[in-house]
This record gives sequence, C-alpha cells and structure tokens, in this order.
Amino acid sequence: MRSVLLLSAGLAVAGCAQAEQAITFTTESYPPFTYKTADGSFSGIAIEQITVIMRDVGHSYSIEIMPWARAITLAETQAWHCAFAAARTPERERQFKWVVPLFVDRSILVRHAANPVQAKTLDEARQFTVGTHRGDYTEQILKQLGFGTIDLSADVDTTLRKLLGDRVDLMPMSEAVYNKLKADGTPIEKVIVLAEQQLGIACNLAMPDDVIERLRTNLRTMIDDGTQAAIERRYGINRSP
Repeated sequence: MRSVLLLSAGLAVAGCAQAEQAITFTTESYPPFTYKTADGSFSGIAIEQITVIMRDVGHSYSIEIMPWARAITLAETQAWHCAFAAARTPERERQFKWVVPLFVDRSILVRHAANPVQAKTLDEARQFTVGTHRGDYTEQILKQLGFGTIDLSADVDTTLRKLLGDRVDLMPMSEAVYNKLKADGTPIEKVIVLAEQQLGIACNLAMPDDVIERLRTNLRTMIDDGTQAAIERRYGINRSP
C-alpha cells in the first residue's frame, strides 16, 4: 500500500512539474511575420497566432527574437523549445514535432530595383550571387537547386542591406514579406519564384505529445473559425481560400 501511495504521489508531482513547465518560442525579426515594435513589444502575423494558440494550453510561455540559426538550433537541442515560423521541409521533418500551418507562402528571388539583373528561369538565376542568412531553409534549397555562389549573413536584415547596396544580386524572400516591403517603399523587384512552403511551429522532439496536440487543435480551430485569415488581413495580406 505504501508503495502505491508513493507511486501516486510521484505521478502527481511529475504532472504538476509538466504543467508548470514554460515553453520558449524562438524566432527571428522578419516583418510582417515577427518583429519588435518601437515600444519594445513583439508583433506580427506569427506572433499574434502564437498568442491565440497558447491561451488555454496550460503552460506559461515566452517569445525571444534572435538570429535564425540560433533560434532553430535551440528548438532542435533544448527541451520545451519551439521555433517559428519555420519552413517545414523534408530535411527538417524528423528533426521536430510540427504544428502547421501558421502560413502557406511562396519564396521568391528578388533584386534591388536599381540592379538590372534579370532571370526568367532558375538556370539563368544560377549565374548570379544570391544572399541569404545562415540556418534558413533557403540556404539548403539554393544548394539543392545548384546555386554556386551563395553569400551567407547572420540575419535577413543584413542580407537585405547587402542587396540594396548591390553587394549581392539576388536574395530569397517570402512573397508576403516582399509585398510588405514593396508597399513600404523598399526599392526591390520580384525576379522569379523559388519554392512554396508551409511555415509553422517546430518543437523539440522531447515536447510531450499531449502539448503538441493541444497546439495543433488550437491552430486548427483558429484556421476554421477565420481568426488566422483575420490576423493576416490586419497586416495587409488577403489570400484566396
């Protein structure tokens, strides 16, 4: 009887410990998905979705913005860590537990508007220097597609500065991000479509399955009741169903 009581007490303590465990969400600065506002708070399409998803999960959480290579590495190596908005690629499929889609988007190659480079096919685009940031899924895609000259930076903002300074010819970018930058007056032009992908939450493999299921259920509810589309519209994105 004593052993049964001890076992029950141990399970209760373990259950409380899990309930009290905070989840850390890591991401990069990538407007309009994720960014820091002038007052120091976080905003963006993906940030707002995380807030809605976590309302009744039963765990406290925090969001940290950092270079993407570090954000995705923490999610891969640290328990109770998740990275977002991560592209769900075949190479990453078994590295994480996935909650998707926060967004379905196309990745395009863009150029500085003042740079005359043109490419109608991927074969033509391969002759140019393409910049991207370390750890981003586009680095792997560019290598798989045979791009030989890839310039790597620490983050997307550095790559964009290189593009606008004509230090690289092209850079991959979410089409939604391109539309936002273009509307804000950034002098960039679309060149060619690179890939299409789901963006979602990539959680460490040690994340309990019941937590993952609650995240997935809440995301599905948010999609079905129109909340996700309403969030996108607030950031100027209107997509067909």
